[in-house]
Amino acid sequence: MKVSIVGITGYVGAELARLLGRRPDVELLEVVGRSAAGQPLSKVFPNLGPLNLTVSGELQRQNEADFIFLALPHHASAETAAAILEQSPSTKVIDMSADFRLRDRATYEKWYGAHPAAYLLPEAVYGLPEIYRDKINPQTRLIANPGCYPTCSTLALAPALSSRLGQPIIEPDVIINALSGTSGAGRGLKQNLHYPEMTSSTTAYGLEGHRHLPEIEQTLQDIYGSPVSVSFTPHLVPLSRGMLATCYARLSDSFLSAHTDQAEASRAIREYYREFYANDPFVQVVDESPYTKQVAGSNYCFIYPTVNLAGRRLISVAVVDNLTKGAAGEGIQNMNLLAGLPETTGLDMLGLYP
Repeated sequence: MKVSIVGITGYVGAELARLLGRRPDVELLEVVGRSAAGQPLSKVFPNLGPLNLTVSGELQRQNEADFIFLALPHHASAETAAAILEQSPSTKVIDMSADFRLRDRATYEKWYGAHPAAYLLPEAVYGLPEIYRDKINPQTRLIANPGCYPTCSTLALAPALSSRLGQPIIEPDVIINALSGTSGAGRGLKQNLHYPEMTSSTTAYGLEGHRHLPEIEQTLQDIYGSPVSVSFTPHLVPLSRGMLATCYARLSDSFLSAHTDQAEASRAIREYYREFYANDPFVQVVDESPYTKQVAGSNYCFIYPTVNLAGRRLISVAVVDNLTKGAAGEGIQNMNLLAGLPETTGLDMLGLYP
């Protein structure tokens, strides 16, 4: 498979190159980054030196590419995707930006401004395989890769809101407190990410509304079948990479009437989650609250669901690597499905621990 990456100078582009560069079934056709055009990739990211690639300033061989990953800012990504799909209709585009994640144009424009290629919104498929796998197939041309916060939060809540195995076990009103490592903010220089500002400190942000909120609401509504009220608070923590979401919701009356013992109820909820994710190779339901380090560098999501019967609450904790399952790894998982390959191809590495 011939693959190009546009936006190689950011963390997501680099993670894509790291994961794709190790695969014998992939040829990295070109890596594009205007700010580093003409430079060896090793000068931008020394760890990628063994790939022996040179950064180009623009796509030069897009008609040869089977897949093109766009790791660009919003708006620029939509413009590039539109040009590729018009000029090279057989090429598949996996967009890592937010440009095609929201199906409703008005909602997108509320958060991001005018959409440069809104006519492509109906064609885009939201690339969360655990929920939309049946829509990700070799006929799909455009994948909207999910954000890291929505991936982690949605996977933590999906079984509890779904009717797939019976009635939902929570009420459609959820609270999400999520923590992200600083690489989620990108590679650009910002005062609040400066080492003396960030180390030994943490903060909440987006309290009046965060761009990932409508994305989370959209997917949870698809799962539940009607709108879900979401309170979402992101936090920045002094980690290079990693994400943890702790999600809360009121348990349904039917669940509470069927489970009156704390230990039994917690075991029951984990078994329910395991059955829901039985065919999802990258979701592991664990028996203890997980650490972000346990999934670092991997495409896994570890989830620990439990209940507090006294408080009548579900508590579900999920961890991902924000650059892998939260971005590049999930993009490659989507590429595998588009190619008709097992979705685990090239992604079977375990977490780096400690």
